[in-house]
Amino acid sequence: MSDELNGTRVLIITSNTGVERDELLVPQRELKEKGATVVHAAPKNEQVQTFEHDTEKDVTVQPDSAFDEVEVDDYDVLVVPGGTVNADKLRAEDRAVELAKGFAAAGKPIAAICHGPWLLVEAGLTPDKTLTSYFSLRTDVNNAGGRWVDQPVVRSAENGWALITSRNPDDLDDFCGAIAEELTAKV
Repeated sequence: MSDELNGTRVLIITSNTGVERDELLVPQRELKEKGATVVHAAPKNEQVQTFEHDTEKDVTVQPDSAFDEVEVDDYDVLVVPGGTVNADKLRAEDRAVELAKGFAAAGKPIAAICHGPWLLVEAGLTPDKTLTSYFSLRTDVNNAGGRWVDQPVVRSAENGWALITSRNPDDLDDFCGAIAEELTAKV
């Protein structure tokens, strides 16, 4: 365990089902190992069902908090894992949309992987941003004013806040590294 992110606070938000397992657990573990305080919140403070490849049920995870118990001011970065069902449910959750808008308005970074950028599309946060995602979101991102690219990780600093995006679980090393780098620059 290192202390390079000591003093930083990470908020990971998911729905209570449909979360791509590694896109939740890997950033949670890696950022904790670097010294960050990581809080996982879901709509309800009840078990979160993860999946592997969107179709195979995997482990359940107990979140630390419910959405209504977290505030933007208490965190340094928002992390949005993917999973098709997770992302679709998140974009329909008013509180998740409010949190994403709040992080951007406060100039705080947001990191989203795979289908996670659907939340950013719903929140109206993609105009003028360059980002990546799971390839099937390309049209949604472009139609919402973003510039979709096919790269393992993309950092976009337009509009006064940093957006870090990645395509899928194969990009998790790059994704976690970019989040840590962004947080280290703020420490």
